[in-house]
Amino acid sequence: MSVEKLYKNRFSRSGFLFLGMQKVLAYILTPIFIFFFGLILLVFHPIQMFCHKLIGYKAHGFSVALMNRCLMLCTNLLGTSYSFKNNNNLPTDRPLIIVANHQSMFDIPPIIWHMRKHHPKFVSKQELGKGIPSVSYNLRHAGSVLIDRNNNKQALREIAKLGQYIEKHKRSAVIFPEGTRSRDGQPQNFRPTGLKILMKTAPSALIVPISINNSWKLLRYGKFPMGIGNHLKFKVHPPLERSEDLDDFIIQIERKVVSSIE
Repeated sequence: MSVEKLYKNRFSRSGFLFLGMQKVLAYILTPIFIFFFGLILLVFHPIQMFCHKLIGYKAHGFSVALMNRCLMLCTNLLGTSYSFKNNNNLPTDRPLIIVANHQSMFDIPPIIWHMRKHHPKFVSKQELGKGIPSVSYNLRHAGSVLIDRNNNKQALREIAKLGQYIEKHKRSAVIFPEGTRSRDGQPQNFRPTGLKILMKTAPSALIVPISINNSWKLLRYGKFPMGIGNHLKFKVHPPLERSEDLDDFIIQIERKVVSSIE
């Protein structure tokens, strides 16, 4: 065997050994993560209800932002780190439409926390509106919309309501135009219909593209165990003013998002 092949075999074996040890560690850490993740959702559910019903919108919004910060800290148990790069002075006196690629449910807490002064609302599938402590309550009561992905008319009607809501209250809507999350980090083609509806019903909104990297790795093995030792990266691009040709504009937005996906 040549020296080159010998080194390749050694590096290959050491690489497989490292991945094997990493997965064993993932099996150990995941139950701890799940316990604290679930505990955070349970603790913040009554806090949200109290804030929403007895104090008001601002208190409820702060409780949601704080909960999502705690969920981010919870993923630190898995060796997860975050960088959220936003060098833009985004206005708070006009609505925003935040457009991002989608890799996992862990895309959401950093957006809620770091964009909290813009009050982000989401287009979510209706299944998330029931049965999940804290998450379902927030989706039902804080301005987000729940869509039936098997009923296009209902989905478009709800997205239009969200556009009207952010236009009126000067808040932000988050949409993942790929329609479903990428399981390997590779970007999927945008489905433009929902984004078009948002732009038409919130005509004064600035468009804010965000590129997300590595959150899919938290689910690289499926739901159990969790992936460990990942660095999740979020890059907020400069905002774009809407143009008249929405089809070309959406292509421009998609290119901007994809340009920083590793």
